[in-house]
Amino acid sequence: MKRSITLLLLLFVLTKSYGQIQPATAAKPPADMTGSFEDDYQIHYKINNTLCLQLPNTRFHIIKWNLEKMYLIAKNDAKNPGEGNLYTRIDYMTFDSNSMGAWKWGYCLTAYNAATDAIAEATAAADRDNPMKGCGGYPFSRMKRVK
Repeated sequence: MKRSITLLLLLFVLTKSYGQIQPATAAKPPADMTGSFEDDYQIHYKINNTLCLQLPNTRFHIIKWNLEKMYLIAKNDAKNPGEGNLYTRIDYMTFDSNSMGAWKWGYCLTAYNAATDAIAEATAAADRDNPMKGCGGYPFSRMKRVK
């Protein structure tokens, strides 16, 4: 009887957690990528290990950081102006401070409307060898820290 109750409780817990947004994996983002930023189109951002805000009203709930391959996977907020509840892959790269000045890193929305996180993650990576055209024929958006 105890075994049956334990099994039922375990099944209940697993059923309740299925399909919910999971918190970001244990990997923490690079320190240079957290805080307040502005891109080269004057759009402002606030980024931490679980949330990327593209101000004023676009939110990406980060569910995975892949530090080795330099990308993150996020679920688009349901209230975003577009692509709500879909998944995004954001590839990023760092820049040489001698050639880019205040622009320390850049990003590319490699996928922004994937049906699942697995589809977003399987999207081909951006071309970091060509940051001026490596984001689907467009440049990476350059980012600089702001206060």
